[in-house]
Amino acid sequence: MAAGFSPNEKTIPLQYLEKWTDWLCEGKVGPFNAALFCLALYCLVQIAVMTLSSHIVGTGVGVDDSEQLMYMRYFWAGYGGSQPPLYTWLARLVASVIGTNILALKIVKYLLIGVALASTFIAVRRLGYSSRAGAAAMFGLLLFPQMVWEMQHALTHSIAAFCFSVVLFLALVELVQRRSLTAYVLFGVAIAAAILSKYNNVIFLGALVLSTLSLRETRGVILNRQFLISVALAVLLCLPTLYWSLTHTEQVLSHAGGFGMARENGVIQNALTGVWGLGKAMLNFAGLPAGIFAVAFLIARNRPAPALQPLPWAEKLVWRTIAFALAITIVLVLATGATQFRDRWMLPILVLLPVALALRTDARGDRGRKIQDIAVFVGATLAILVLPVTWYAHLKGGDSRGSIARVDYNSLYSQLTANGPIRTTVSSWHWLGNLRLVDPDLVVLDGELPDFGQLLKEPAVFVTADDRVGVETILKLLDQAGYTADGPPQQLAVPMLFGSDPPTRTVTVTRLKKVAAAAGAAPQ
Repeated sequence: MAAGFSPNEKTIPLQYLEKWTDWLCEGKVGPFNAALFCLALYCLVQIAVMTLSSHIVGTGVGVDDSEQLMYMRYFWAGYGGSQPPLYTWLARLVASVIGTNILALKIVKYLLIGVALASTFIAVRRLGYSSRAGAAAMFGLLLFPQMVWEMQHALTHSIAAFCFSVVLFLALVELVQRRSLTAYVLFGVAIAAAILSKYNNVIFLGALVLSTLSLRETRGVILNRQFLISVALAVLLCLPTLYWSLTHTEQVLSHAGGFGMARENGVIQNALTGVWGLGKAMLNFAGLPAGIFAVAFLIARNRPAPALQPLPWAEKLVWRTIAFALAITIVLVLATGATQFRDRWMLPILVLLPVALALRTDARGDRGRKIQDIAVFVGATLAILVLPVTWYAHLKGGDSRGSIARVDYNSLYSQLTANGPIRTTVSSWHWLGNLRLVDPDLVVLDGELPDFGQLLKEPAVFVTADDRVGVETILKLLDQAGYTADGPPQQLAVPMLFGSDPPTRTVTVTRLKKVAAAAGAAPQ
């Protein structure tokens, strides 16, 4: 062993990493906490790089953002596709200021992600816990793969659900702290925002109310007559969408088949399959953050910690919210016979898990501090390491349907308008929403948009790629609207960008015309 070296002596890189973690937890940049400053910087970098890289390379956006490009031309109470309208409203609002472009889409996405993470930090601090606990809760959320990775290059409504579930929690914390008329009004607005972001946030709302009622320290917030103001305001804000949903049930339920609610295997078998599927989805959703905190506990197990004390009401509130959300979800699974679940659907159940763990470790002295440091370090490191990968995924868009991001939409638009201008493009799904990056006034329709026939304006073209999924639905809608083919279909070779192989994609285009009498033959 080299002279003068002690096994307990820390290496210089480790010292810097510990100082960096300490700075993230307790440092300041001017009046702002370092963690919040880094969060703002992270979101700004993502907005700038993704927008500029798409502009330079010439690519479009992926499946979820292209759907928003198609929808956000309209300000409606609902849009179809089984999703509530809040994300689209926000996208339309930003686009009305800066135009229909990728920058608008990225501003909405990272504004929501930033607000969600910042709200987590603020809520923990408002509950009286340390800034280190706030940082651990905030960066702990970035341990969820769906948040540190999937939300970076895909998803829209799930991002809004993530944001406004945490905002709803923060609004409840403020309500418990102040119990003023303003706090009740804001809580009602937060309820509406959570519901209008994604319908499964009703589970989170129900769990939050039940956990609040279950605690002596907080139940007075719900039993107060002013709570009726929150309820009335939430109902009022949700009323247009509720009415739209009741009058467009086909669009609202269009994706209900994704839950796998089949009964042919019997009630008991379906129940067991559903609970098993729910468990797997929860493990996939929360396995990584739970594993990181568990490893951190093992690393810190020999550090001193005070004796365990009864849980404070704030920690009981968070843990009970998780438990009530799980119970509500299990009841819904058993009642509906659902057997299929996507990982991100677990968000209303487990979104507060890092908060609960961060609060618990705050009472564990030096041991808890070490656990929090590890959570902050791993979460921040993952967020940094994933940056260049998210940029690549943004440009490449993925395989199969994700490859739509690499289509040269300027070339496609030029070929579509070579024989004259067009006002409407119709396709079997929403990939053509990217054409609105070229022509913001273009009407883009697929089978999920309500009032299809009224929206379709001539001159119009029907466009299909090599993926013909859902074409039959569009042909039926065209026939019902009284449109038929205006000449034979034409095949176009559209360039693919970003080093794609093959270098072109074949697209079939059929001009449409309105027939005066009964509906004619739809284009083939």
